[in-house]
Amino acid sequence: MSALRLDEIGRMVRRRREDLGLSQARLARLSGLSRATINQLETGTIVDLGVSKLAHLLDLLGLTLRAEQQQHDPQRGLRAASQAASVSYLQSLTPQRLAQALASGELPAQWLPHLSTMLDEVPEKFIVSAVEEAARSQGVPAKTVWQHLLRWAREFKSPRPAWA
Repeated sequence: MSALRLDEIGRMVRRRREDLGLSQARLARLSGLSRATINQLETGTIVDLGVSKLAHLLDLLGLTLRAEQQQHDPQRGLRAASQAASVSYLQSLTPQRLAQALASGELPAQWLPHLSTMLDEVPEKFIVSAVEEAARSQGVPAKTVWQHLLRWAREFKSPRPAWA
């Protein structure tokens, strides 16, 4: 297989971003890049993007530098997010309960501290995976799940820049 060019990687990034229900602006916030950089990458007009920035972006999206979707446990993101969100609490938020909450936008009050912890502390790549997994398992568009996360982030006044 020949090496991929940056414009080909950009097209793969756009397809993956759209599959995940992310806007360019939200992906920019999650990745720490500017929306203009994401746009230029996706449209093939970017002149250069450092390998560490590109590797971080691809990892966030579940892609490799070869721009192939990583194969992983189908609940890796939900499992990692629910475990990390539960570290400081006696009761653990299960991956299934998290998936249901992400898809419905509703969560019993006893789990709100867990959700707040997830929004503020869980690595972005696990949140991206959890969104995809919840959307798939619960039969809702990923964009709907992102809308629920953004609403909760505003309600909890999450300091994480990705939610701004």
